[in-house]
Amino acid sequence: MRIIAGLGVLLLAGATGLAAETPGRSETLAIPAGPFTMGANHGPDDERPAHQVDVAVFEIDRLPVTNARFADFLNAIGTHNRNGERLFDDDDADVRIHKIGSRWVADKGFEHHPVVEVSWPGARDYCAWRNMRLPTEAEWEKAARGTDGRKYPWGNAPPDRTRAQFAARYNETAPVNAFPAGASPYEVLDMAGNAWEWVASAYRPYPYAANDGREDQSAGPVRATRGGGHDSPAAEITTTQRGRYLSRNPRAGHHNIGFRCAK
Repeated sequence: MRIIAGLGVLLLAGATGLAAETPGRSETLAIPAGPFTMGANHGPDDERPAHQVDVAVFEIDRLPVTNARFADFLNAIGTHNRNGERLFDDDDADVRIHKIGSRWVADKGFEHHPVVEVSWPGARDYCAWRNMRLPTEAEWEKAARGTDGRKYPWGNAPPDRTRAQFAARYNETAPVNAFPAGASPYEVLDMAGNAWEWVASAYRPYPYAANDGREDQSAGPVRATRGGGHDSPAAEITTTQRGRYLSRNPRAGHHNIGFRCAK
């Protein structure tokens, strides 16, 4: 079964009430067009069935969004957008960004850790602020897995602490560039462990279909989360894991969910 995957219309900044400021862009990597195997025929039910998906060429951030970069967004936009949606749980004890005087600043020593406690609208709006968008679930999995059906971004070898941050203590994130040995086939980093990642797609059963409503970017439905977090076991940092047991109210932030952008 082959399905064409793609996000037809990019989210415009004005559609979510964002200001016009555009910050400097971080490094992105091009992921080539073509089919790949999405999902698996073993493991959790929500990963089944394995199916072929054609993905158009796209670019994705090499690294997840960091506390330092999200602080820039908060200084430009604030913690709520013009629609009243909360973008960041700034009053949560797990955040690593705090307001000092009139400016939001990443906590010392956590500048390059993945930002967490960002709601799904906050991730969506941040990417739009950069003239980008969240990756679809299919795009994220292809960037992590490539075309050979590997279990982890680096291949099929079991995870260890040279490749990913996993099975760690609560809120024990690591710098996003700390695991070069864990790179995906396209050299995308930190796609296993450290922080789960919001994607554009609503969490719906497979087979994946971009035109079945799961790519509607209006706030509301539970969204898929990919990659596993710092406190996830090895079984949850695979390229096909969808976070079925993860607490992920999209209107709130979470201590173990971050994101990256695509275009």
